[in-house]
Parts: sequence; C-alpha cells; structure tokens
Amino acid sequence: MDAVSTIDLKPIATDKRLAGLWRMMTGYRLTYLAATLGVGLAALAKTGTYLLLGYFVDDVLGQEDYRRVFLVGLGFIGLAAIQGVFTYMGGRLAARTAEGVTLRLRNYLFDHIQRLPFSFHDRSQTGELIQRATSDVDAVRRFFADPVIGVSRIALLFSVNFVALANLNLRLALISTVVMPFVVIMSYLFFKKMSQIYEAYQNQEAVVSTTLQENLTGVRVVKAFARQDHERDKGRRESGEKYRRGRRRVGMHATYWPLSDILTGVQMAVGFGVAGLMTINGTITVGNFLTYVGLVIWLIWPVRNLGRMIVRTSTGLISYDRIAKLVAEDQEPLDEGDYLPDGSLRGEVVFEGVGFEYDDGASVLEDISFRCEAGQAVALLGSTGSGKTSLVNLLPRFYEYTGGSLTLDGVALNRYPRSFLRSQIGIVEQEPFLFSRSMRENISYGVGRDVSDEEVETAARAAAIHETIVSFPDGYDTLVGEKGVTLSGGQKQRVAIARTLLKDPRILILDDSTSSVDTETEGLIRQALRFLMRGRTTFIIAHRIQSVMDADQILVLDKGRIVDHGVHDELMARDGIYRKVYDLQARLEVELEEEMTSA
Repeated sequence: MDAVSTIDLKPIATDKRLAGLWRMMTGYRLTYLAATLGVGLAALAKTGTYLLLGYFVDDVLGQEDYRRVFLVGLGFIGLAAIQGVFTYMGGRLAARTAEGVTLRLRNYLFDHIQRLPFSFHDRSQTGELIQRATSDVDAVRRFFADPVIGVSRIALLFSVNFVALANLNLRLALISTVVMPFVVIMSYLFFKKMSQIYEAYQNQEAVVSTTLQENLTGVRVVKAFARQDHERDKGRRESGEKYRRGRRRVGMHATYWPLSDILTGVQMAVGFGVAGLMTINGTITVGNFLTYVGLVIWLIWPVRNLGRMIVRTSTGLISYDRIAKLVAEDQEPLDEGDYLPDGSLRGEVVFEGVGFEYDDGASVLEDISFRCEAGQAVALLGSTGSGKTSLVNLLPRFYEYTGGSLTLDGVALNRYPRSFLRSQIGIVEQEPFLFSRSMRENISYGVGRDVSDEEVETAARAAAIHETIVSFPDGYDTLVGEKGVTLSGGQKQRVAIARTLLKDPRILILDDSTSSVDTETEGLIRQALRFLMRGRTTFIIAHRIQSVMDADQILVLDKGRIVDHGVHDELMARDGIYRKVYDLQARLEVELEEEMTSA
C-alpha cells in the first residue's frame, strides 16, 4: 500500500466539512485540479463551437470561399476533438481521485473499527457499522466523482457563457439570467430539505441492514422456533418505513424538477422571443441569433442541472458526517503502557478491592480480592450475571477496572501495553467464533508466525479434535462454514481450544469452554488441559462442579462479589452456595441416570 493510502484520517472527526473533505483529498489534489481544468477546457471548446457557428453563418456561408469553409470545418472538428479529449481526461482523473480517496477511507474505517474498544461494540449494531463502511463510503465516492467537479463545471460554464453572451449583446445576456437567482435560491432551499430527508433515509436503511443481518445470523433460531412469519412482518415494517422515507425523497425530486423546468423553460422562451425580434429588426445578425441559442442553452442547462448536483452533494455530505462520527470514536491504544518485561510473564495475579462499572454506571464487580500464584488454576463459579466473565475480561484489558488495585507479576496491570498482554493471554470463549476458512487456518489463527503442520496437529490432539478432523474428506484443509456452522457445538469448542493452545500463552482463560461437549469429550479435554496447564496461570469459568474440582482455588461469585473462597474440600465442608450447587447437580445426574435406566 502506498504512503498516500495510509494517511491518518482521524482529524476529519473534528474538522469542519470542507476542511475534512480537503484533508481526505491529500495526495490527489493536483489530480483533481487537473480534472477540473480538463472539464473547464471541454466547456470552453463547446462555447467556441457556438461562436464559430455564428461566424460561419454571418461571414462564411454564401461567400463561396471554399478555403474558409474548409478551415471552419476543421475548426468544428478540432473543437469537438478538444471537447472529447478533455472530457475524457477530466472524467478519468476525477474517477481516479474518487476511487483513491474512497479506497483510503474504506481501508481506514476497516482498521479503525477493529481497534475500537469493547465498550463501543457493546453499544453498536453490526448492521449500522456495515452501512457506514459500505453505503456511506460509496456515497462519498460518488460525491468526489461527480458533484464537486460538477459544481465547478457549472460555475465555469455559467461564467464563460455569460461573458460570451455579454460580448454578443449585453441586453440579451441580462434578460437570459433574470430567473437565475430564483433557481439558485430554490436549489439552496431544496438542498437543506433534501439533506434532512436523506439523513432520515440513510438511518432507516441502516435499520433495515441490521434487521437483515440479525435475521441471517439467527436463521437457525428463527426456523427452530418457527418464527418466519414474525421475522417477515418485522422486515416488512422496517422496509415499509424505508419505502415511505424513500417516497418522500423522490417526492422532493418530483417537486423540484417541474419547478426548475418551468422557470428555465420560461427563461429560454422569453430569451428566444427577444432574440428573434432583435434579429427581425436587424439589431443582431442571424449568426448572432444561432450563437445566442446555443449559448443560452449552454448557460441555462448547467443551472437546471444544479438540482441533480445538489442531490448528490447532500447525500455525500450527510454520509461524510456519518463517517466522521464513527471516526470520532477513540481507538483502543494497544501500545499504551510504560512497562514491558524482558521476557514472558510469570503469571502471578493479585486483585485487591477491585471494582468495575460499565460506562452507564452499572456496577458489575465490587471489592474483588484474591491472590493467584504463577502456575495456579483459579476456578470461577457462580450464576449467570454474577461477574465471572467480566472479571477475566479485565486481565487482557478489554475493560479497565474502576476501583482497587490489580497487579500482574507485581506490576499494575494498566502499566502493561494491551498488545503485550493479549500476546501472553489465551482465551477460549463461551461461544467460540470460527472463520469461514480451513481447519488449519482456524487453529493457527492466533499465532503471529508460520506454524508447521505438526504443531497444528499437536494442538488438535491436545484438544481432542484431531481424530474428528482427519475423519473429514479434506482433513485439515476442510473448509469451516460461516461461524463454524458445519461443526457441532462441541467440535467448535475443541477447535477453539486447539487455537488457544497453539498460541502457547502464559495465562489461559477458559470461559465455560466445556459447556458444549459430552461427558466423555469433556474428560478427554480436562486430561489434556491438566498436562498443558502446567506452568501456566489458568482461569476456569464453569457451571459444572466437576469442571472446577481440581482447581488450586475456587472463587464463588454472586452479584459481583466473592461470597466464598477455597478448594473443593473446604467449600464442601461449608454449607454455602458451592455445596448447594454440588448437591443439586448430583441429584440431577442421579435422576437422569434413573430415567435412562428405566427407559
């Protein structure tokens, strides 16, 4: 990627519109100036054609001077060639600018969205982000490709042709511009109204995109609960609202164009009538009349076309504003931190009175205190919403704790750069995400280096997924469906575990990673993990007592607080939440076994 394509666009978030658009054109300004110049020269050539036509009628036609007729013919051909060449050059250079600017913008947005913090994604809708990175970017592309250069062309055409008309006959020139102020005022009012309508339309289009994205992502749930009719009605409602807003937008067009046509039509009719009378009276020649007809059309047509330019301009500027709001979101500083150890982490973690609140002020964790020695396994047990996942999400600094002290190897956690922490921490999420790539690529995804097939297979064996993979026709080259849809829940979990194990992190976070596997597979995974967890600090989130019994310490959480703490035997000796959960799960297992036996 060239240097021009990697310019930082962050300042457009605070720039005014024109300043931001000018900044976006960095590296393409001369190209765009050349495009404008090309379009201007093409317009001058068109004006020259009408002037030459008048000269031909008045001074050449009927003189039987074939040499002058030939030269005038060459002049027409030359002017047409100039117009064609410079129109082509102007369009090509404008397209190069538009495509270059939007390529940079699209790449910047893709990178920018990747670097936004978790808190941003918590409150954002995927469909809305897709809308801004696609539809809005395309509107900006069209803005640079047509309206900007189009407005320059209109201004140049009007100026050049008015001067030519004034030189031909000042009275005719003034008569031919009487309605121009009214057209400009009407266009300005149309622009203001159109901007509001288009913004509402774009917002609704984002809602439709979000609805479609959610429906396609959850299509299995929709089918499982037979909610097709409900989703269809929801889609119709949102599409209907988009239709209504779109109809209003088209209605504005339908109002503007007839008014514009009437005004400009009356203008031309009056001008032609006055010019015709002046020709009859001998005030101007027939050649002057023909020149006037061409020039006045070329004067009025661009102004009439101002409406189309306004539509494109309003859509481009509104889309620019929507993009600027996204760019205004602060990125997560991955390299922020003043401490970087010489080697890998040891993994000693100490929480002292740690508290955490989300941006909306909702308290999630309160007064969390415990010490985890390097290489220990810490299990977190608690009901849904008790704060288990929020607690481990503090370690890679997905979120920042808002109270107390949290140290890693004796150093405050917020002194470590996020990029370093995340290179040292491996996470297997409760709902693993797999990419639409091969098994091999999914397993090696988290490693920032080339890995051998043997390393991939070793990790897969440790996660008890190797035999399953080799049973597929293409083995490790088997393509995984979108989000791993072609695999069972347990298979996806094991591929995610293999991916984390291959990363060889110093700290492991297993967020209920055995929840989707059968008892036999869970046993195989626990056996593999028991070996691989040696020397690593491991945080295990689980709902099954059986998954946390062997941990070096078990934390029982309830409503964001640690309500019990110890090893399995100690917790069983106390009549607390842990003992109640153990008894409940044991009773359920017995009842299930009895039902299966009786069946």
